[in-house]
Amino acid sequence: MIDRSRASVPVRGRWGMLTVLCASLLLVAMDATVLNVALPSLIEDLRPGAVAQLWIVDIYGLVLGGLLITFGAIGDRIGRKRLFLFGFALFGLASVVAATAQVTGQLIGGRVLLAIGGAMVMPSTLSLIRNIFHDPHERTRAIAIWAAIAGVGAAVGPIVGGILVEHFGWAAAFWINVPVVVLTLGAGLWLLPEYRAPSSTPFDWASVPLSVLGIIGFVWGVKHLARGDGVVANTCVLIAGVVLLIWFARRQRILADPLLDIRLFRQPVFLAAALATLMAMIAIGAALFLISLWLQYIHGYSPAEAGLRTAPAAIATLIGSLITPALLRRIGVRTVMVTSLVALAAGFAVLAVSPEPTSYAVVALVLVCLGIGDGIAVTTAAAILVSSVPAERAGQGGAVEETSYELGNGLGVALLGSVHGALFTHYMTDLPLSGAQARTARESAGGAIVVAGDIGGELGDRVHRLATAAFDSALTVTSYAAAGVVLAVALLTAVLIPRDLTATPRH
Repeated sequence: MIDRSRASVPVRGRWGMLTVLCASLLLVAMDATVLNVALPSLIEDLRPGAVAQLWIVDIYGLVLGGLLITFGAIGDRIGRKRLFLFGFALFGLASVVAATAQVTGQLIGGRVLLAIGGAMVMPSTLSLIRNIFHDPHERTRAIAIWAAIAGVGAAVGPIVGGILVEHFGWAAAFWINVPVVVLTLGAGLWLLPEYRAPSSTPFDWASVPLSVLGIIGFVWGVKHLARGDGVVANTCVLIAGVVLLIWFARRQRILADPLLDIRLFRQPVFLAAALATLMAMIAIGAALFLISLWLQYIHGYSPAEAGLRTAPAAIATLIGSLITPALLRRIGVRTVMVTSLVALAAGFAVLAVSPEPTSYAVVALVLVCLGIGDGIAVTTAAAILVSSVPAERAGQGGAVEETSYELGNGLGVALLGSVHGALFTHYMTDLPLSGAQARTARESAGGAIVVAGDIGGELGDRVHRLATAAFDSALTVTSYAAAGVVLAVALLTAVLIPRDLTATPRH
């Protein structure tokens, strides 16, 4: 196939193409958080254990993040439109598998298939934008819209999920994907052009397991060590993941046509953009997960009510993404990026210092801070990463952005969610229960609320109050830790990004 990476695309077609890409991106992004408010209903139906609950939520982001580099490179070779359409079709099929799950294993399997399909779609969306939009300013606006959809998709997931779960059950959170997939596939076949970068070098399949297993092993180890599970075994898993990633990086350095050009990370700006995306998504992913549980378990809101109360994050993310191009022109990349990360840290700081029990007014302010910071950070980072690679390797730039995006979302739930869970168990002292009920109540907030409901009466109320206090205390400590980490990344970003840097993409 002829390389059309520099071909002229009619003006009237560009924005229609962007609409198709954003429709697919919206679903893939929503699926990272759509189960946050569905989890209580799902737990009641399938009765998964505490670890299984976290895997149901975060396996999607972890597998997706592990595969993005591979599929970014594959899309460059076989064609980005082809990979996009095949991946989105798989995404629709996986939605049916998840929606019809009767046991926890099938649901987790469906989420894995969703992640594989999403990993084919996401690098294709950003790399196609890189090829379709040639004017630098127009491309920056298109990237801002892309980032807005990505951020809003993650933030609106709990809202859509809550409404669907309340009226139709948790399976509806997956069934909703199917009609959108069918319509988008039809439009994509008609509207999208094909691009690929032909290569005479064989594809390096040996690098694929190093990348995928390395990322999954690393996150698995972090996740379980954060919960204090099997310290020796999970330390070994973590070390194995790190070794595989180092092996992967060393292998990429000697390949003529690597899956990922590791030399890109020698550019301080490229490294800063990847870190900023990772940190922004860790923050928003963890916050939406924990706040959704807080709204339902602690305050007893229905899934729809809980979802609607996370709307400030979606609105703020949209605003942050869309104002980013103007901010970049007026005050520069470094100031914009550092300010966005400070806004994220401020959100966690507000949550940390607020008096217990935490009020919704505080939570709404936190969601606004996190949404603004996330929208600006992800948009700025995407513009930087896309401008750092030539058009024929746009898949690699897109893969780095989206790997950081999805891995951050998964790590946010896996790491901060696990830290919060361990702290919750620590704070569940003086529990007036014994045996299986005590173990269930200490294991998770959801388990404690279920036990309190089963017991009822004054004793049940006491268990509920203990769970509420333990959840709030754990949230305070987790927020302090998150604020500190985000501030550290903000300082590093200030060092790595030059004062005069602009985000105008390369031709």
